[in-house]
Amino acid sequence: MALVPMRLLLDHAAENGYGIPAYNVNNMEQIIAIMQAAHETDSPVILQASRGARKYAGESFLRHLILAAIETYPHIPIAMHQDHGNSPATCYSAMRHGFTSVMMDGSLEADAKTPASFEYNVNVTAEVVKVAHSIGVSVEGELGCLGSLETGMGEAEDGHGAEGKLSHDQLLTDPDEAVEFVEKTQVDALAVAIGTSHGAYKFTRKPTGEVLAISRIEEIHSRLPNTHLVMHGSSSVPEDLIAIINQYGGKIPETYGVPVEEIQKGIKSGVRKVNIDTDNRLAITAAIREAAAKDPSNFDPRHFMKPSITKMQEVCAARYQQFWAAGNASKIKAVTLDDFAAKYAKGELSASTKSTVAV
Repeated sequence: MALVPMRLLLDHAAENGYGIPAYNVNNMEQIIAIMQAAHETDSPVILQASRGARKYAGESFLRHLILAAIETYPHIPIAMHQDHGNSPATCYSAMRHGFTSVMMDGSLEADAKTPASFEYNVNVTAEVVKVAHSIGVSVEGELGCLGSLETGMGEAEDGHGAEGKLSHDQLLTDPDEAVEFVEKTQVDALAVAIGTSHGAYKFTRKPTGEVLAISRIEEIHSRLPNTHLVMHGSSSVPEDLIAIINQYGGKIPETYGVPVEEIQKGIKSGVRKVNIDTDNRLAITAAIREAAAKDPSNFDPRHFMKPSITKMQEVCAARYQQFWAAGNASKIKAVTLDDFAAKYAKGELSASTKSTVAV
């Protein structure tokens, strides 16, 4: 199965009541782990790359690793997604390199640090949507800034994130603005701010509604029942992985991620894409530290990387099952970007705020 538009996968997820974990990738081992887990569970795949990942791996290397995944697993539908594009130019570059989906994160200005106005966000996102849809590429937008409701501070990952103190309003997506944003931009998916953040240090205690506003997702979904919602910063930060890392020389303090059961609540309220990166980083680090400690004389990189693939695969497979994506890959019929471009041109995929899912 060729690369497919992310909208195809999200539409199927909406129609069948599941969410799709979107895994950030930087190298071959991560892609192998994700694809093995998807094959094992018969799950659709979203492979996403940040600007940092594209710089680290190199555009051509990253694209060909994903093409290798397609050739190796032709029965699995795969969307290739640009995560947190900071400007239209970044999104256009991703499209030129074969990405079938892009995120125009206009919640921040092009410096990827300064919170942007609603008008700026609408303008840059709508610009990208117009170009992307003309060639069948899906677009994710973001409204509100990722950051902590505990501290009020923004956060950064791979150089992207709001700096300094944010207001409560900036940290929570406004439902009324969400409706206006979707109508004006025609995005395929909307990332919402609910108190989640990138990295391992999301919460100092098990999160409650005060710091993790799942109820805000429910409010937005009630206003936009046909819009595919996205949860960013949704790693669960498993305690067992942190324990392994610390057992073998790591120094990660006590921290809490987003509980799986809270993500499941979000999925039941319209979340179709769930971004996960930290959990996989923890799995890889735990496996490498353990392998190195148990055989300190070994200098073959494969000795460390093979267990990292296995450990990450376990995490990915669990998320596919927990988000109810398992068993759905074989049910999705491939549709090309050209087919989707024609659908967009005819208005068949226009964002709807009415009572039925747009297909």
